[in-house]
Amino acid sequence: MNLSRVVFAPLIEPIRAATGASDATLGLLATLVWIGSAAPRLPTGYLLTRVTRAQAIFGSGLALTAGTAFVALNTDPTLLLVGGFVMGTASGVYLIAANTLVSELFPSAPGRALGGHGVASQLAAVAAPTLVSAALVVGDWQTTLRAIAVAAAVTTVVFTVIARRTDFPEAGTADRDLLGAVWSQWRIVLTAVVTVGLTSMVWNGLFNFYVTYLTTIGFTEATGRTLLQVTFGAGVPAFYVSGRLSDLLPAVPYMLTILAIFTGCILLLPTLTGFWPLAALGAVMGYTIHSIFPAVDTYLLGSLPDRHRASAYAAYGAGMMLLQAPGSAVVGGLRGMQIPFPAIFEGLGAGLVALLFVLLALHLDGRLPETAEA
Repeated sequence: MNLSRVVFAPLIEPIRAATGASDATLGLLATLVWIGSAAPRLPTGYLLTRVTRAQAIFGSGLALTAGTAFVALNTDPTLLLVGGFVMGTASGVYLIAANTLVSELFPSAPGRALGGHGVASQLAAVAAPTLVSAALVVGDWQTTLRAIAVAAAVTTVVFTVIARRTDFPEAGTADRDLLGAVWSQWRIVLTAVVTVGLTSMVWNGLFNFYVTYLTTIGFTEATGRTLLQVTFGAGVPAFYVSGRLSDLLPAVPYMLTILAIFTGCILLLPTLTGFWPLAALGAVMGYTIHSIFPAVDTYLLGSLPDRHRASAYAAYGAGMMLLQAPGSAVVGGLRGMQIPFPAIFEGLGAGLVALLFVLLALHLDGRLPETAEA
């Protein structure tokens, strides 16, 4: 699922070469994947009041298989946009159902469990540049999508077999009022949406055009994919460590610390040009941004009561993704206006500074919730 969301980052240049698509179109393609991931999240919250988590996950696997196969069989940019949206939709359904299920399977240590789930997800992101490079050696950019379609079909079957042999907890049986849950938990949901949504919007715009940016400062596409892989690779230990820290540290100060470090990385990025400095910064940046996801998931899923968990988490997922999704379209559009990458990154960094100061002021004033309402 995560591979399907990030695979277009290393594929942007091969798709451009094969189809002649513009920066704006390619930015829209990456954005539609994330809009697709956002669109079903709130409906999934309602769906989970009617079906089991396992049934929702099965449906998401079928959608991913179909969407990826559709993209793999087309070269028209408009059809690629449609297929990318379907791929994103599958991931949105999956993440709401799966993260909720994981937190309910391990209620005594949700951070550790969600961190482990995140590690598995991030390994796919780390593999994306290598998978694309290998596919380009033996075939073309569509070869990557064909491989993902096959993998999606196989893993959906495997999950279904395991799910039928598993006794799932009854934790979500009382969660039957989506709007009531969101209304009761709006303060913690809004805090999480703003924090992760705006931060991830910057990250989304950055990583999808990271290889393109690196080619403008003298690196080859292959080297750019390597540096992107370093950034994604740092997310593997980030999920593991941050998940465990999230069970131990105060949630809001920990999230604000992560936001501050990531903001510094964005502002520093345009000043670096060498391979090793960029690799080091990419590692810190990748570790930091991926730390925020288990931190916020634990903040929510670790404190939301059973009767609100899936519904409130779905509202967070929908809001966060809708804020995040335009990142690539914004960067692509600005590039289409001939605005240089350094100016774009400096503007995005300035926006994160403003966000950090607002959240810090609210926290010091005691207006940010530390936990969900009981």
